[in-house]
Amino acid sequence: MTLLENQQHLSPVWARYTDILVERGEGACLYAADGRSYLDFTCGIGVTNTGHCHPRVVAAIREQAGLLLHGQANIVYHRPMLELVAALRNVVPAPLDTFFFSNSGAEAVEASLKLARQATGRTDVIVFGGGFHGRTAGAMALTTSKGKYRGGYAPLPSGVHIAPFAYCYRCEIARAAGKNTAAISAAAPHTSACCNDPLRQVRHMLQTETVPEEVAAILVEPVQGEGGYIVPPASFLQGLRQICDEHGILLVADEVQTGFGRTGSFFAVEQFGVIPDILIMAKGIASGLPLSGIAARHDVMAKWHPGSHGGTYGGNALACAAGVATVQAIQEERLVDNAARMGALLRTELNGVQQRNTALGDVRGLGLMVGVELVRGDGSPDAALCKRVLAACRERGLLLLNCGPYDNVVRFIPPLVVNDEQIRRAVRIFEEALGA
Repeated sequence: MTLLENQQHLSPVWARYTDILVERGEGACLYAADGRSYLDFTCGIGVTNTGHCHPRVVAAIREQAGLLLHGQANIVYHRPMLELVAALRNVVPAPLDTFFFSNSGAEAVEASLKLARQATGRTDVIVFGGGFHGRTAGAMALTTSKGKYRGGYAPLPSGVHIAPFAYCYRCEIARAAGKNTAAISAAAPHTSACCNDPLRQVRHMLQTETVPEEVAAILVEPVQGEGGYIVPPASFLQGLRQICDEHGILLVADEVQTGFGRTGSFFAVEQFGVIPDILIMAKGIASGLPLSGIAARHDVMAKWHPGSHGGTYGGNALACAAGVATVQAIQEERLVDNAARMGALLRTELNGVQQRNTALGDVRGLGLMVGVELVRGDGSPDAALCKRVLAACRERGLLLLNCGPYDNVVRFIPPLVVNDEQIRRAVRIFEEALGA
C-alpha cells in the first residue's frame, strides 16, 4: 500500500478538493510529492497569512518546543500566552483589551456567545443569511451559508434569529430602483449606498420575532466568507452598531477569516469605522497552528463567571509562541500594506478579465480576500462553470476554492507575502481556465 492509499481510512466527511499529496510549502507555493508545484491561493482557507513556513514563525516554534509544549491556563501562566496578549493589545481595536484563548474558530464563536449571554443576562442572538460561524452544534445554529452544514443535525440550539445580509450584487431593491449593484458592490465598504432594507428588517425582527430585552448579541462577519466574499457598504455595519447601542445589545464581529491583515487592515472592522464589543479571532492568528481567541472590553469580560467556560488546550504554549511570531512578522514586514496593494492589483487584473468575459458577474473584495461571482447569461449562478474553472486552474498549477450558497464564487485568498508577479500569473491561469 502506498502512502496516499491510506486516504481510504480517513473519514469521508471531509469534502475533498484535491488528491494532491503535499510534502512542503514555502511562501505562496506548495510542493507535491510528484514534483509538481502549485501557486497556493487557498492559504489553508485563510490560515497561512504569513505564507507557508515563514522563517520567523518556524524559528519561534522550534525554540518553544524545547522549552514548554503545554501549560494549562487554569494552572499556570506561561510566557508565550502573556507575550501574545501584549502583541494583540497593539493591534486589536481599543478598548478591546481582555482576551480568552481557544483552539478553533468555532470554539471562539461559541465562547463569544457564552460571554455575551452572561454579560447581558439575555439569551437570543441575531445572525445573517449567508453567514458562516463554524460546525460545532452551537455554531451550526448560527451558520446559514449552506443547508448541508446543518442538515441531519436537528434539533439545533434555539434563540437564533436570521436577518438578511447586505448583498449589493444581488439586491433586488437596488435593481428595481435601477441602481448598478455591481458598482455598489465594488465600491464597498467606502459607500453608504442602500442597506436601508436589511437594517429595517433587523429592526422589524426586534418587534416581531423577539424583543431587544431578550437579545444578547448581533453576530456578524464584516465581510462574509463562506457565504460568497460579500463586502457590505459601511452603512450596514454602522447601522448595526447603532441598533446595538440603542438597545444594550452586544455587537460581535466574527473576524475568523477577515483578521490578521487579510483585508488590508489588521482587522476588517477598521475599514467600516465600527468597534465591536467582542471580536473573534482565529485562522491567521498563528500561521497554521491551532489557536483562536476572543477580545472584549474588560468590563464585559469581567461579567464572565469564573469556571463557567474553559478548555484544556486553549492558549497552548507552542501555538501562542507561533501567534507572537505571526503578529511580529505581519507588523515588521508590513504585510498589511502588502495585502492592500496586492489586493488592489488583483481586483484590477480581475476587472480586466471581467471586461473580456461576461461570465464574471461581479468582482468584489477587500485586500487579499477577493471573490469572483460566475454567472450565466441571465445572471443566474453558474456552479458548473465554477467547478470546471477550479479543476482547470488546478491542472495549470493554481489552487483556488469556491464559496457562496450556490457554489459559484471563486475565492482568491493568497498569503499576504504574495508578490505582483504571482498575482498576475494567477489571473492569467484563471482566464485561461475560463476558456478551457
